[in-house]
Amino acid sequence: MKKSFIIINTLFLLSSLMLSACRTQPASMSDRLKIIAAESFLSDIVKNVAGDRATVESLMPLGMDPHAFEPVPSDVAKIANARVIIINGGGIEGWLGKMIDNAGGEHLVIEASNGLQSREAGEKELLPDEPGGDPHFWLDPISVIHYVENIRDGLIKADPEGKEAYTKNADVYIARLKELDATLREEAQSIPAEKRLIVTNHESFGYFADRYGFTIIGTIVPSVSSGASSSAQQLARLVDHIKETGATAIFLETGTNPQLAEQVAKETGIKVVTDLYTHSITGPDGVAPTYIDMMKYNMSRIIENLK
Repeated sequence: MKKSFIIINTLFLLSSLMLSACRTQPASMSDRLKIIAAESFLSDIVKNVAGDRATVESLMPLGMDPHAFEPVPSDVAKIANARVIIINGGGIEGWLGKMIDNAGGEHLVIEASNGLQSREAGEKELLPDEPGGDPHFWLDPISVIHYVENIRDGLIKADPEGKEAYTKNADVYIARLKELDATLREEAQSIPAEKRLIVTNHESFGYFADRYGFTIIGTIVPSVSSGASSSAQQLARLVDHIKETGATAIFLETGTNPQLAEQVAKETGIKVVTDLYTHSITGPDGVAPTYIDMMKYNMSRIIENLK
């Protein structure tokens, strides 16, 4: 009788544990929260917060510049099937509102950068529907902490039962972002402040420069959008400024047409570095498979070419 009692209690305990697990974890992939993140780097950030309670997919393919993205019908289907849509914000996805309307259904839209103060870019050309501020908040890891907090709070709203998991995951990732920031600051300080002069393709590295003590002396395209253009007069001023300051390198994002940068380099003797990752991470076998890897890689390339 005693043995039977022990067996019954054991079975009861196991049943209780299984029921508890069912209440706290999605039963299958089909039960998980479906999330679409606009950009691949944002998708990686979201995955770190969502953990195994959600399936997270990037709307844009790897290597895609959000400024140049043109949705296709299959992208509308992705949006239609998502419960949560997470965007960077700041105006960089100006095309997305109409797309969400066309997709139909109910979606929770989380703007990761909501609440951050936009910096004003330098001399710039504004394209139609382009905001006046700089939307590239993610190139400062401390701003990404704010992203994580917004994402965490939004996911809790969409999936209240996952509050404990989302909170824990966010805390762990925030600690990693703080560690990343400390590492990047130390690496930046290996270059004397007077030599931390960079030229970029467009107005995208402002938050990065502000955080780590770099000075952006000019851009090939004077706009927060890589889709803008540059005039002959603007390029001439950039050439003069490079000669005046002694800047030694132009840094371009992967996929950027280097023609104008090479023209400036020919007139100034400056180097052209063409392999930074800013708007997209790489595949798992690449040099920047995660947001954190992307930031480390970019800093290493900048430091290497300023020494």
